[in-house]
Amino acid sequence: MPTLDELRARMRALAQEAEAEVERRRAAFRYRIEKGRVVFDEAARRRHRELRVNLLVFLRATRPMVLVTAPFIYALIIPFILLDLFVWVYQAVCFPVYKIPKVARGDHIRIDRQHLAYLNGLQKLNCMYCGYCNGVIAWVREVAGRTEAYWCPIKHAAKVKGMHGHYPGFVDYGDGEGFADGLAASRNRIRHPKTGEEPDAF
Repeated sequence: MPTLDELRARMRALAQEAEAEVERRRAAFRYRIEKGRVVFDEAARRRHRELRVNLLVFLRATRPMVLVTAPFIYALIIPFILLDLFVWVYQAVCFPVYKIPKVARGDHIRIDRQHLAYLNGLQKLNCMYCGYCNGVIAWVREVAGRTEAYWCPIKHAAKVKGMHGHYPGFVDYGDGEGFADGLAASRNRIRHPKTGEEPDAF
């Protein structure tokens, strides 16, 4: 049976393969990243404009009840902005005290789909909104994961879905003998991550 370290190494290898596949798809869809900006070749941009659905046509094809839900979706922007602000302050104040490297917000919040010419104005707005909200969740998740790894790196008794990448290195539930050493090891891992290493997905 493979050890936990071996499983984590496999997961890292799979992540690298996935990134290589993303690079291949970039070439297939004829775009590149230049100074953080997406650049399509002219033929791709022209085809994208041909594929764009007119906004009025798009709205006419939308079920009325879907339109009714729009205010409920967009009202969430207020708590998301507040969450973004409060976690930014928390990290700025607390992480230097704990000697934990700060989580780069820009690594998680990507708002770039509005550059796709095959989307109409409303679709672009929706994509910007989703990119922001899901990015905030991903960023907050990593901030919270590092916080948990610092204060309480103990696995739960029952299986938990969708845990952050630091969770596999936590101390086993009920391992009282190993807790002190496990806590020290967990704090050392988040304070001194290996260069370029991201926590494994779990």
